[in-house]
Amino acid sequence: MYRNIIFDLGGVVVDFTPREFLVDHFMNEKLENQLYDITFGSDEWIELDAGLLSREECSRIMLEKGRAIGREYEVRIILNDWYDMLHTKDDTVQLIKRLKKRGYGIYYLSNISYDVLDLLHQRRFWQLFDGGIASCDVKLTKPDLRIYHALLAKYGLNAAECIFIDDNTANAAAAFDCDITGIHFKNSRALHRALQSYGIETERRASRQVRSTASSQE
Repeated sequence: MYRNIIFDLGGVVVDFTPREFLVDHFMNEKLENQLYDITFGSDEWIELDAGLLSREECSRIMLEKGRAIGREYEVRIILNDWYDMLHTKDDTVQLIKRLKKRGYGIYYLSNISYDVLDLLHQRRFWQLFDGGIASCDVKLTKPDLRIYHALLAKYGLNAAECIFIDDNTANAAAAFDCDITGIHFKNSRALHRALQSYGIETERRASRQVRSTASSQE
């Protein structure tokens, strides 16, 4: 029986679509690929999420790389505007609320930088989480299996009782290597179907199945 649902943040709870962001801003595939490699797809971005680089140091390096190919202006636009992507995904938040009412533990496991983590702490949905692990805090990023184990250990969770949802295929697949059931997030409708296939009720109607079943097993 599943007792805990673990959510990635970017791309699942808040919007994070860097490729679409670049298309909207530049509409030039070659340029978009160059800028992606300098910013969102760079080693610096990974180190930022791992808490190994500050936002200021990361931005400085990216601007230097942009300057080297004559694209400093475009890189600066990205660095100034990319936070605008991070809209709360209301359909996911509503799902989390329903799952929480049904008695499931709600956790996050995210590759995320300190500044974005602080930003999300201010959102109303944050109080719905029972806990979680941020990559910047533990200096590990998904799909490193150690970050999954860190979450399980911190909260004493049984891996077999957990479902993990991530928009990155590799991250969702890595969960299975830790005996956690992984779901690749594509959209809200597909997520509902996937959860229902594992016996998780996701509809709006009230249900006390999780609590009653849990009580009967204690």
